[in-house]
Amino acid sequence: MTETTNSATDRGGRDATDAAVREHRAWRAARERVLRAPHGPLSHTALHWPTARPRRLPGLPGEWWVTDGTLFVRQAPGDGTVLTGEDVEPDGLTAIGVAEGRSRILGTFVPEDHVRSAAGDEPADSERDVAVEVILRTGRYGVRPHDPQSATRAAFDGVPVFGYDPAWVLYAPVRWYDVPEPVTVGAALPRLVHHVAVVGEVDVAHGETVTTLSLTGSRTAPTLLFSDEADGVAPWRILRASAPEAAPGTSDTLRLDLNRAENLPFVFTGFGTCPAPLVGNHLPFAVTAGERAPR
Repeated sequence: MTETTNSATDRGGRDATDAAVREHRAWRAARERVLRAPHGPLSHTALHWPTARPRRLPGLPGEWWVTDGTLFVRQAPGDGTVLTGEDVEPDGLTAIGVAEGRSRILGTFVPEDHVRSAAGDEPADSERDVAVEVILRTGRYGVRPHDPQSATRAAFDGVPVFGYDPAWVLYAPVRWYDVPEPVTVGAALPRLVHHVAVVGEVDVAHGETVTTLSLTGSRTAPTLLFSDEADGVAPWRILRASAPEAAPGTSDTLRLDLNRAENLPFVFTGFGTCPAPLVGNHLPFAVTAGERAPR
């Protein structure tokens, strides 16, 4: 009877592990699809900072400038292509505003060299249209093109990852703040900052080490920005926490599946302005789980 019970228990454990592995593979496949999207993080090709003087930006149609906290663009003489979009004035002046720390896609254009491929075939719109994103960081407007034919996207063959390990699925006590605490943190690019809200803190146990880390985002979608001691990983990664059974904001325990630790966009192209972790959000051990740094 004991042998039968033990056998059933072992089989149940293996089944649960196999299910977790399958679930993780499905999650990784979805993650790769997001990265490979025509206007995803692999498509960033530049980040321009317009000034008060109207001027052309390399590789983009139009003249761009900033006046009184608003970004402006207008068609420039000699443009071989034009920016189009619902909010773009085709024959006049377009004014754009976004909130600090936010961004929006203003419109798209087709570079002349994207109209036809080397074989003479017409590419799909999603593979030739360059999307133009407008961002506001630390009071400065930036313009970031998303080119589906970027060299980074063309060369992408997947994110290197650690193998799935159920030992890195941790359950951590969480203490929610009654009121989110505003904090200013650094960014992936120098001279930029982000204003984030700290919504609580978790105690991450590993062996005999317990480290308290701050959670940002919201109680319904808490995120953990952290660094650690592993070799071959990004300077910091992001993890989206969940709750074992209830909604995160109503639970006193969070599920931290470090196998799902992700690289932020800045890791892939250098044109990301992603927020840095809070000071002290460092795990004093190697987290050999999740995504590694791109090759």
